[in-house]
Amino acid sequence: VPQLSVIQAMAAAVTGPSRDLDAAKEAYTKGDVEASKLAHAARAPEKHSKVGGHLKSIVYGGLDGIITTFAVVAGAAGGDLAIEVVLILGISSVFADALSMGVGDALSTKAANQYALEERAREMWEMENNPEGEIQEMIEIFEEKGLSKEDATTAIMAMSKNKEFFVDLMMAFELELEVPSEDDNPYFDGLVTFCSFVCFGFVPLLGYVVLYSIDLGDDKVTILFIIACCLTGLMLFVLGALKTMFTIQKWYAGGLEILFFGAMTAAVAYLIGLLVEEVTGFGEESNCRRM
Repeated sequence: VPQLSVIQAMAAAVTGPSRDLDAAKEAYTKGDVEASKLAHAARAPEKHSKVGGHLKSIVYGGLDGIITTFAVVAGAAGGDLAIEVVLILGISSVFADALSMGVGDALSTKAANQYALEERAREMWEMENNPEGEIQEMIEIFEEKGLSKEDATTAIMAMSKNKEFFVDLMMAFELELEVPSEDDNPYFDGLVTFCSFVCFGFVPLLGYVVLYSIDLGDDKVTILFIIACCLTGLMLFVLGALKTMFTIQKWYAGGLEILFFGAMTAAVAYLIGLLVEEVTGFGEESNCRRM
């Protein structure tokens, strides 16, 4: 463990990050050590966009929406259900699941934030009333991380001079909790998830909605399902590629991965729908009633 890493981390927390983040990431990707050194010596402040914090909710909410809806469409197609039934099941599923996802995201995030803030308040109270005990706990934790007792004591004593920073440090190292930012809004996060789910969840249904009143002949159901497959496959690849913004995976590998798992999900739904239709004959009855 580098002896100066803790002191450097403390300095970064007080003065703010001072590396060229984009250049550092590029250097890591290429395995270029010299470029990495130059990026850290650039002393350019890291810039973080608030939009980026919601981009993850958009991507993952969109993935849930499009895969869930396409599974419904594939199951209905496998069951040989009428177009009207596909639309009813698909649209109702989109809004019901989106609402469930959005509310669940908001409530779970709110509960997690409340728990973290309550724990931080407790740690602050303990720091104000028993600083020696808290400092000793952190020294022991840093020793477990590999620092010598002398280095751990030096680092902790220096950081404990900044009470707010030290409590946040305890949250991270002792409780492994992240303190939510002041502008963190769980309900807005839930709204983002809801909107993303609805928007991307409608992709498999676009062909059915747009071409519903157009005469495509006897193979209309098959044609619409093929269109749904193409639109969904394209969007799954795009979302999979966007997902790699949060990982070190290549964009094309991420796109193909999500496309593969989405296709597997749809195949299972299609086969189950086909099996149910064979056993019950419901698809044929639905089409007969429609005629």
